[in-house]
Amino acid sequence: MFEVDSYATILQTSIKTKSPYAVKPIHARIIKSGLHLGVFLMNNVMNAYAKTGVISDARKVFVEMPVKNVSSYNTLLSAYAKQGKTREALCIFNELPEPDSVSWTAMIVGYNQKGRFDAALRMFLEMMKCKVVPNEYTFTNILASCAAIGGLDMGKKVHSFVVTFGFSGIVSIANSLLNLYAKSGDAGTAVTVFERIKSKNVSTWNGIIALYMQRGEVEHALAQFEKMKERDVISWNSMIAGYNQCGFDAKALNFFSEMLKETIIKLKPDKYTLASVSSACANLKELEVGKQIHAYIIRTQFDTSEALGNAVIYMYSKCGGVEIAKKMLQMRRTSSLNVIAFTALLDGYIKQGDMNPAREIFDSLGERDVVAWTAMIVGYVQNGHNNDAMELFKSMLKEGPMPNNYTFAAILGVSSSLSSQNHGKQIHATALKLGEASSVSVSNALINMYAKAGNINCAWKSFTLIKRRRDSISWTSMIIGLAQHGFGEEALQLFEDMLSSDMKPDHITYVGVLSACTHIGLVEKGRSYFRKMKDVHGIEPRSSHCACMIDLFGRAGLLQEAQDFIANMDIEPDVIAWGSLLASCKVHKNFELAAIAAEKMLSIKPDNSGAYSSLANVYSTCGKWDEAAKIRKLMKDRQVKKEQGISWLQIKSEVHVFGADDAFHPQRDAIYRKMAKMWEEIKRIGFRPDTASVLHDLDEELKEQILKHHSEKLAIAFALMNTPDNSTITIMKNLRVCNDCHSAIKYISKLVNREIVVRDATRFHHFKDGSCSCRDYW
Repeated sequence: MFEVDSYATILQTSIKTKSPYAVKPIHARIIKSGLHLGVFLMNNVMNAYAKTGVISDARKVFVEMPVKNVSSYNTLLSAYAKQGKTREALCIFNELPEPDSVSWTAMIVGYNQKGRFDAALRMFLEMMKCKVVPNEYTFTNILASCAAIGGLDMGKKVHSFVVTFGFSGIVSIANSLLNLYAKSGDAGTAVTVFERIKSKNVSTWNGIIALYMQRGEVEHALAQFEKMKERDVISWNSMIAGYNQCGFDAKALNFFSEMLKETIIKLKPDKYTLASVSSACANLKELEVGKQIHAYIIRTQFDTSEALGNAVIYMYSKCGGVEIAKKMLQMRRTSSLNVIAFTALLDGYIKQGDMNPAREIFDSLGERDVVAWTAMIVGYVQNGHNNDAMELFKSMLKEGPMPNNYTFAAILGVSSSLSSQNHGKQIHATALKLGEASSVSVSNALINMYAKAGNINCAWKSFTLIKRRRDSISWTSMIIGLAQHGFGEEALQLFEDMLSSDMKPDHITYVGVLSACTHIGLVEKGRSYFRKMKDVHGIEPRSSHCACMIDLFGRAGLLQEAQDFIANMDIEPDVIAWGSLLASCKVHKNFELAAIAAEKMLSIKPDNSGAYSSLANVYSTCGKWDEAAKIRKLMKDRQVKKEQGISWLQIKSEVHVFGADDAFHPQRDAIYRKMAKMWEEIKRIGFRPDTASVLHDLDEELKEQILKHHSEKLAIAFALMNTPDNSTITIMKNLRVCNDCHSAIKYISKLVNREIVVRDATRFHHFKDGSCSCRDYW
C-alpha cells in the first residue's frame, strides 16, 4: 500500500512540471511493478496525463482499465470538458451508469468553456430532475452561466436551490450570487447579498466595488475599498478602471500613484492596471505622464505586443505623440494592432490633416476586419476626402469583409455631403442586399441622405420602416428634413409625437424645430418652443438656436424684436446671428439696420464677402445706387472676392455645373435657345419678370436679359433637354434663390408639368403645378 501511495505522490509532483514527458516513465514503472490493475493508481495516471496535456494517453489508459469507478469516468470527462471538447465529454458522461455531482459539474464547466451557457443551464436543470445534490463548484459555475447571459430569472431559481441545499453560507457561492445580480442589473439584490455575507473575502469586496463603479457610484466604491483590510491587484484595478470608465481620469492616475506606494513590496500593477492608466492619460491628453507609464512598462518588461501595447499606442495617438506611436508599430508586427488603437492613430493623423501615413498603416495591417475598413472610410469622410472614401468602399465590396451598418452609415454620409441621390440609391441597394438597411444607424443615414438630396418622400419611408426602433437621431433627422423642405407643420407635429413617445430631444432637435417655425412664420410657436427648450428640457441656447430666433423675427418683419433679441443674448452674437438680421433687412428694405449688422459681421470676420454683398444688395433694393456702388468699390479695394452664384445637377453619374450667363457648357447654344423659348412661353401664361431682382442700375431690357440667364434657369433648361418626361428635376444652388427665379420656376413647373426641386443656401423648394412648398415665404 505504501508503494501505491508513493507512486500517487510522484504522479502529483509530475503534474507540477507540466511536461508531457514526465508521466510516461512513472507509468512504465507502475506497469513493471504490476500495480497497473489498481483503479486508484490508474485514475492518478490518467489524471497526470490529462493535466500535462496528453489527453490521448489518458484516453488510452481509460480504455485499457479492466475495472473503472465513477472517478475514472470523471477524470477523463473533466479533462475533455476543460479543453472544451464537449462532444467527447458527453460521450463519456452518457456511458456513466450513475453520474454524480462531479460528473454533472464537469459537463457544466465544459459548456461554459465553449460559451454554450444555455446548454450548461439545461444540464443543471436535468441534474435537478435526477435529484443529484449539487456541490459548491456546481453552483459557482452555473451562476457564472446565468451571469454571462444576464439570465436573472434563471439565476433566481438557482439561488432558491442554493438556499434549499443549505449553501448560502459558502463565501464562493455568495460571491457568485453577488456577481450574477450585479451583471444582470439587479443592484438592490446584489447589495443585499453582499451585506448578508458574514465572512467576506477579497473577492467579495472586489465584487461590490465593481458593482458601484459599473453604476457610476464612485464614492460608494471608494467607501468599500477603504474598509478592506486586505487588497489584491484586482481591488486596485477595479478602482482605477472604474474611475477611468466613469470619466474621473485624474483620480485614476492618483490611485495608480497610491498603488505604487502601497504595493511596492507585496503587489505590483499588472497589464490591466497599466492599460487603464494609459487610457486615463489619453483622455486627459497627459503626454508626459503617459511617457512615464510607458517607461515603467519597458522597465518592468511587460509584453507590449498585444492589448497593453495597443493601449499605449492609443495613448500616444490621443496625446499628440503620433510619431512615437508610429515607431512603436515599426518595432512590432503591425498585424497585432487592434482597431481601437488603429482608429486612435488614424484620428491623430486626421487632426494633423495627413491621411497618407494613416493609409500606409491601414495597408500594412495583416488582417483588416470590418472595423478597420470602416475606420479608414470614416477618416476620409471626416477629412473631406469623399472620393477616396467612395473608392475605398468600392474596394471593400470587392476584396474586403462584408460592410456592416456603421460602414454604410459612414459612406451614406458621403452621398449626403455631395447631395448625390444616385450614389445614395446605389449604396441603399447594396445595404438591402446585405441585410443592413434595416438597422437604426443605416436608416438614420438614409433619412439624412435622401432629405439632403431633395427626396423627402424616400426619407419618410426610411423613417417609417424603423417605427419601433427610432432613436433621438432618427426623430431629429426627420424633423430637420421636413423643416428644410418647407413642411413646417409636419415637422412640428413630428416633434410632438417624439415627446409623446418619451424620447428626449437634444440641442440639434431644437434647431430643427425652430427652423420649422422660421420657414413657415410661426412666431408665437417659435417663442414658445424656445422657452420650452430652456425651461422644460434644460438646454441652454447655442448660437444656432439664437440665429433661428433672429431669422424668425426678421422674416416676419419684427426687425426691432430681432435687434432686441441680439442685445439680450447670453452668448456673444456671431457672424451667423448678424447675417440672419442682415438678410431680413434686405427683405424689408431697412438699410440703416443693415449697415449696423454688416459692420458687426465685418468686425468679427473682416474678409466676409457676404457682409459686403448683402449690404450692397440692400442699398440696391432700396434704390440707393450710389451707396451700393461705394460698398462694391470698397470690396474691390480690399480685395474681397464675392462668392459667385452657381447651380448644378447630376444626370446619371455626371455632375453639370452652371454659372450666370454660362458660356462654357458644351450644349450652351441649345440651352440658351431652350431658355429663350421657355421664357416667352411662361410670360404668355402670366409670368412677369421681377427686374428689381437685378441689383444694378440698368435699363429694364438689359435687366430682363440678365434674369433670363441666371444659373438655376439654365440648369433647368438643360435638365428638360436631357431627362425623361415626367421625372423630377433636382437642382442645387449655393446661394439663396432670387425672387425672379422663384416666380419663373413656379410657372415653368406648370408649363412642363414636371416637379422641380431646388435646394438653395437655406432650404428646399418643391415647385409643382405653379406653386412652391414654401408658400412664397422664404
